[in-house]
Amino acid sequence: MIVMRKNRQRGFTLIELMIVIFIILILMAIAVPKFEASVTHAREATLRTDLDTLRKCIDAYTLDKERAPQSLDDLVSAGYLREIPMDPFTRQRDTWVTVQEDLYSSIDQTEPGITDVHSGASGTGTDGTPYSSW
Repeated sequence: MIVMRKNRQRGFTLIELMIVIFIILILMAIAVPKFEASVTHAREATLRTDLDTLRKCIDAYTLDKERAPQSLDDLVSAGYLREIPMDPFTRQRDTWVTVQEDLYSSIDQTEPGITDVHSGASGTGTDGTPYSSW
């Protein structure tokens, strides 16, 4: 005797697909905030490095030329920097906030000028301080 079997289509049921989609959504809910936090930490590290580099170049320029730079472009034209770094939060080169004081950094300094630089980014870092105070 020959037994005839019904031809059943192969595939996933709606419940199985919903479970897989639900698992993917849970994994994304965990991964996306961690990714965004790591991007923020990377930008903060870049900002700290850029500020340190700019401040060292300002000091070196002031000691070498016996006068403080009048703008950040002076650092580029004198060869202390290849180019002004991009602020990692504003993604622009012209948002750096310079501090100009009438103080002299060395005895031989003849002209006042830029003594410090800060980020022009609004917002607060992960340590609770505003980026503009770094």
